[in-house]
Amino acid sequence: MSQSRTTSAPELTPQFCFNETLLRDFLRISRSTIDDSITQNLNALYTPARAGFDPSSTAIRQTDSAAGKQIEPAACQGFKENVLFPSWQVRSDVLNYCAGVATSPDPEDPVHILRQTDSAKERERIVDERLDPYSARVQPREARTESLASLVRTQRGVEEIIRARTWGMVSERCGGSSQGWEESLNRWRESRQLPPTST
Repeated sequence: MSQSRTTSAPELTPQFCFNETLLRDFLRISRSTIDDSITQNLNALYTPARAGFDPSSTAIRQTDSAAGKQIEPAACQGFKENVLFPSWQVRSDVLNYCAGVATSPDPEDPVHILRQTDSAKERERIVDERLDPYSARVQPREARTESLASLVRTQRGVEEIIRARTWGMVSERCGGSSQGWEESLNRWRESRQLPPTST
């Protein structure tokens, strides 16, 4: 399992974040490469030849070859340090950057001028609520920073769920550590002298 399997980091720009389709696609592809196929990735680490051939293994049909078998600790550690944690870190970096973009002023928002125009029209409008009780309700246009902030919150929640599921499978197959994924990832970050992040 080489590092080439991890998804490379995109160029982080506000335009990347505001293109929500591109942002979602990056996260989806990164997750599918590592987390969604975690069983196959872990099975690829298992080396049955190490134990030698067992003639009794041909007596029954093997349906889930390596599933459930312990993986060599060195192979597990290499997978976590060179594939799993870097993939998680790239996604954390992207989400943290986009969260920063979402909380920054956005003078280039194409909806900004439209919202100002709508606001001015609303102030000038005379409403007779007896004739039309719903006319006073205005649906303001959502700023793209608000939309991006909502997307980042949702994707962070998805990350929490996916990482917990992946870490459960890694812990089951690799054994050893009783640490949660957050603590293990933060220890890896410290060893690489990376700052801790919120995702």
